[in-house]
Amino acid sequence: MKAVGYKAAGDLERTDALMDLTLDKPSATGRDLLVQVRAVSVNPVDYKIRQNRPPEDDAPAILGWDAVGEVVEAGPQATLFKVGDLVWYAGAIDRSGTNAEYHLVDERIVGTAPTTVSHAAAASLPLTTLTAYEMLFDRLRVSDPVPGAANAVVIIGGAGGVGSIAIQLLRAKTDMTVIATASRPETQEWAKSLGAHHVLDHSKPLAAQIEALGIGQPGYVFSTTHTDQYIEQIADFIAPQGRFGLIDDPETLNIQPFKAKAISTHWEFMFTRSMFQTADMTRQHDILNEVAEMLDAGRIKSTATQTLGKIDAETLKKAHAILESNTAKGKLVLEGF
Repeated sequence: MKAVGYKAAGDLERTDALMDLTLDKPSATGRDLLVQVRAVSVNPVDYKIRQNRPPEDDAPAILGWDAVGEVVEAGPQATLFKVGDLVWYAGAIDRSGTNAEYHLVDERIVGTAPTTVSHAAAASLPLTTLTAYEMLFDRLRVSDPVPGAANAVVIIGGAGGVGSIAIQLLRAKTDMTVIATASRPETQEWAKSLGAHHVLDHSKPLAAQIEALGIGQPGYVFSTTHTDQYIEQIADFIAPQGRFGLIDDPETLNIQPFKAKAISTHWEFMFTRSMFQTADMTRQHDILNEVAEMLDAGRIKSTATQTLGKIDAETLKKAHAILESNTAKGKLVLEGF
């Protein structure tokens, strides 16, 4: 089968940073599904792992987690899907990735794919959707009010992949005021188009901008990027007993400013359930099924902003370069081999 991978971690400028490969087609065992991949999207985790994690056992490492595809084989213990089903998922970080024609994935983290959008459009959503959904509803518990706080969520980095779906999930599932941040005109307009009630400029002090809205102190803050740069500002504008969550990887994070307000802190990592085979692992199956229904009903939309081409080393290098530039809006997708 065709695949794209790397044999040594490093910068994208290396000629062998990503390579077209031919590998053996795997077989499904246990609760695994063998999926023929139709489309994928690219996430920051892809380039971070390519830069920093060497392959194991001298075998090439295959990146990619988001995928839409067709089940072509089901393991003997699989009960949720059958051959011929169209599925979507975000995979597991400790297994080979989706930048391959055929991919093995545990059925408990797989959902039935939406039917009203293209494979490429659907591929933009699984990883970011699971990240946003788990943060909002499992970690921050936005449906559980913070006493005395404004019924509002601030999303720092609202135009990125996670922010783009977080805005939509909040609008579709809650009556909360959604305050997103973005610093460029095009990303500000994108956040507004997704349903943000207010879009603030995170290159300027945030507390004054939030105070000017006249709604009070928000009970929740979801930081998707550069968290260490905003931590003191967040401590200033979040309501006492509020809840704060982040998904990025600051080298250090001083949450001492949160103590006076008793702010709870939550770190979301959507691969946790699959890495540790948690008892509620099928939660991701249920979330993906729910979101597919929301997408088919028109309650949310794909966050794909650009289909770059087919799944090969050249196109994936372009996608990695765009993500590494920190200028991406929405999601980058690839379709077919």
